[in-house]
Amino acid sequence: MMRDYLTLDDINTKGKTVLCRLDLNSPMDPNGTILDDSRFRSHLTTLRELEDSKVVILSHQSRPGKSDFTTMEPHSRILSKMMHRNVDYVDDIFGSHAVNSIKSMNKGDIILLENTRFYSEESLERTPKEHTRTHMVKRLSPICDIFMNDAFSVSHRSHLSVTGFTEVLPSIAGRVMEKEIDSLNRGLTCNDRPCIYVLGGTKVDDSIKVTKNVLEKGCADRVLVTGVVANVFLAASGVKIGSSNMNFIDKQGYLPQVEIARGLLLRFKKNIGMPVDVALNKNDERVEEKVHNLNTELPIHDIGIETMVKFSEEISSAKTVVMNGPAGVFEKDAFALGTQELIKAGAKSGFSVIGGGHIAAAAEQMGISGKFSHVSTGGGACIDFLAGEKLPGIEALKDAARKSRKK
Repeated sequence: MMRDYLTLDDINTKGKTVLCRLDLNSPMDPNGTILDDSRFRSHLTTLRELEDSKVVILSHQSRPGKSDFTTMEPHSRILSKMMHRNVDYVDDIFGSHAVNSIKSMNKGDIILLENTRFYSEESLERTPKEHTRTHMVKRLSPICDIFMNDAFSVSHRSHLSVTGFTEVLPSIAGRVMEKEIDSLNRGLTCNDRPCIYVLGGTKVDDSIKVTKNVLEKGCADRVLVTGVVANVFLAASGVKIGSSNMNFIDKQGYLPQVEIARGLLLRFKKNIGMPVDVALNKNDERVEEKVHNLNTELPIHDIGIETMVKFSEEISSAKTVVMNGPAGVFEKDAFALGTQELIKAGAKSGFSVIGGGHIAAAAEQMGISGKFSHVSTGGGACIDFLAGEKLPGIEALKDAARKSRKK
């Protein structure tokens, strides 16, 4: 398949020094112990294909000001264990120690450089050309042969280590990036119908952008809304969801989204599925209530049983399903049912994609994430992609491919 970016299939990496941008950013406890190694596991396929190369890894952990903003040393230990080979941690990004370490590498060596966000210019949003003027690019690019971006989850930002090297080095996508683009594109092209989008959680503006994009382009046959997203659509349709739920929407800054949702319902009413019943939280106990009877001060914390059954039937019989965001406050046992039932239905569908973040965590907890065709590694990047926005990290790879093919 001819892609508009280059992959490991398009370039010979044997014996070459490959500068790899991975995303190893992981939750850590106060003692610096990494609590979830899923990001590491996602990159193993890519790294194993580079066993005849000299691999230089760029990655980050957290951000300045956070308690887990720390070095990459624990990450090198986990990666060494998973790879069954030594991954050397270098406590430098582009200084003499880093440069000399790269120059002294042999074929098959892997080194992990220091947290890229220790360098203040890393997180500045600049164009790839502007990034080429930084010390990081000027110091590392002359001693590396190829740049590879396998960090889809950070590619919605034009940060230095994501886009800065694509102007000066032959640049390719790693296997994680390739699978993300292919799988999400499949969710947007939707040759296999019916195609159902299931959007929930609390990030209402993001979900409404996706709803607008996939319905206007005809990518989705139906968009089923849950979580706070559903509350906004219910309010937009005239349902009295109660002051506590409206206050929550207001506090999150999402009141303007009610009017946008109203406009979408006017244009696409048959294509948007809303809950017919919900679960209210009364002293941490689940109270089911029909939507047409809803005028309550209790917070809505899940979809109701009837909605679960109705939505699950649609989802499980679909040929393509894209899911993002939980159906309720799934962290509380009494309100996890909606999220769990919809995830089970998604696993039974034809081609199924789960966005990153909470719904991916829920599927992992249930032990059925492996039953999905694709689980995205990037919440924000995934949403931006599905909303039809251009991701700077991917656009930079496409520009590099065009330049390469002109030569």
